[in-house]
Amino acid sequence: MFEIEMDGPSDGNPFIDIELAATFSDGRRELRAGGFYDGDGTYRIRFMPDTEGPWTFATTSTAATLDGLSGRFVTGPAAPGQHGPVRVADRHHFAYADGNRYLPVGTTAYAWTHQVERLRAATRRTLAASGFNKVRMCLLPKSYAYNTDEPELYPFPGSPADGWDTTRFDPRFFRRFENEVHALRHLGIEADVILFHPYDRWGFAELGREVDDRLTRYAVRRISALSNVWWSMANEYDLVKAKTEADWERLAGIVVQEDPVDHLTSIHNYDKFYDHTRPWITHCSIQRIDPYRTAENTDVWRKRWDKPVVVDECGYEGDIDHGWGNLTGEELVRRCWEGAVRGGYVQHGETYLNDAGELWWSKGGRLTGTSPERIAFLHRLIRESPTGVLDPLHTGLRGAAPRGGVQDTYELTYFGFNRPSFQIVSPPSEGRFAIDVIDTWAMTIDRVRVTTDTSVRVQLPDRPYMAILMTRLPDAAGTLLAPAIPIVLAEERVSGSRP
Repeated sequence: MFEIEMDGPSDGNPFIDIELAATFSDGRRELRAGGFYDGDGTYRIRFMPDTEGPWTFATTSTAATLDGLSGRFVTGPAAPGQHGPVRVADRHHFAYADGNRYLPVGTTAYAWTHQVERLRAATRRTLAASGFNKVRMCLLPKSYAYNTDEPELYPFPGSPADGWDTTRFDPRFFRRFENEVHALRHLGIEADVILFHPYDRWGFAELGREVDDRLTRYAVRRISALSNVWWSMANEYDLVKAKTEADWERLAGIVVQEDPVDHLTSIHNYDKFYDHTRPWITHCSIQRIDPYRTAENTDVWRKRWDKPVVVDECGYEGDIDHGWGNLTGEELVRRCWEGAVRGGYVQHGETYLNDAGELWWSKGGRLTGTSPERIAFLHRLIRESPTGVLDPLHTGLRGAAPRGGVQDTYELTYFGFNRPSFQIVSPPSEGRFAIDVIDTWAMTIDRVRVTTDTSVRVQLPDRPYMAILMTRLPDAAGTLLAPAIPIVLAEERVSGSRP
């Protein structure tokens, strides 16, 4: 991130009185980044250069002292381990900007950035050791069951008792949030930033058009220069009764306009799906709309919208009284596998009660469930496919177990809660195939046969959560007949609107 810091006027109300932006150029193109007031007479413009070499910039502002400033800088290579922002790749999957494959292994901790430092530090430690590489998190404080504490900071000056001055922002609130996003970046974790939500007791869900627009613009200008940001316009948008579809379209337009990095953008439902064909929506962020059948719809949704499907909320492993929050670890892992072989990404969440009332899904802290390591095991198998992803494969039979992978090369069949004692499998094409039996709960892989036969009887242990993997082996010359397919990134945004 390149940052310009400037001293400017502090009289009046700089949050609404002064406009500031800069145009950056690498000699081939120009990109605009808006600036923001950070309090105490300090203004900032942040920008994420995406190419090595020399850049120039020039500012424009309604304040004379901030207008017409110019400069230059040189960018070097990305730091080790930094791959740039995540993009859509191969239509239904993801990759980093440098072309490395990205598999979303996500979790939810809605209000973790609004907790005291002790809890935030515990959350960072847990994430560092967890294997998760994406976290859904709310920009605004959240008021809901098991999350009733008053936050230390608020986005606006004021108090719950006295009300809010919504013509100004409290920079301390945004500094804390962006510092946590920056900390996630160092851990290699994407921050799926939820801009709005309905769970509110402070009036933040009903700010009105002018304040909503100003809040969105301010947030995007502050953190879009961080490479690990995703935008979620809302959690459960259809419960935010003060906003219409026209409001969401307008707010999404502000995000697209103000984000020169073109980060991934979505919107999350409660009951009614948004129109995911909208051009600003890069991927489908799904919540279950049926208590049981969610992951099973992944391939249907993928075909309907022709975009990556991320089931961000299919229920949580836990033991609370809410129906969505008391799945067993086995059931959550089953849903993750079910969605994976159907070509999508089902994400994690945890809601186990503890004496402190610090549930991971709301406040972060510590994970105690049984699913994270098994979800990591699943993603290890996905990464080992020739393409690094799974796509749904046609089974040809009604009621057959779902199958995903790479046609004729790497085919994974998942039996879920069914428990056959054997299965007849047929290699999909000529060649040598290894057949492995996978216990997805015990996390074991047993090689049972290498075959070139047309059909093979595979013995199974008569218990649920089993899978069979058929992998094409090299021919006599040591060559695989079906080479890996190169990753194809989505086109960059052109003229301020996504393709």
